[in-house]
Amino acid sequence: MSPFLNFLKYLVPYSLLLFAAQYFITVNLFEDTPFFYSTWSIYVFHIIITVLSYLFLLFVNKTFPDKTGFAFMGISLIKMMASVVFLIPLIKSDTIDRIPDVAMFFIPYFLFLLFETIFAVRLINKA
Repeated sequence: MSPFLNFLKYLVPYSLLLFAAQYFITVNLFEDTPFFYSTWSIYVFHIIITVLSYLFLLFVNKTFPDKTGFAFMGISLIKMMASVVFLIPLIKSDTIDRIPDVAMFFIPYFLFLLFETIFAVRLINKA
């Protein structure tokens, strides 16, 4: 099985599980809190950015296997910058309490980063 299909095999259930958990928490525990971003928009962002970054890591690993670790660090920086760009509308909004929105964005951000780190380390160790 190709590394990308193996990655997707784990990413899809992981994403669905995280989405279901966060959706349940936001609907049941924070029912009175208005969120700037919907749960699905946060997860669409995280899934797309994770898939694109892993595809880039696979490309780097195939062409320059000794540079995969550096590529992972670089793509992590780019992901953080993309996250800030994604959050600019929230930052510019008139929302008084941004902490719940930021938490609901960055908790899955770090969980997806952990997931991607595990697969990047596997990729680096194979080379």
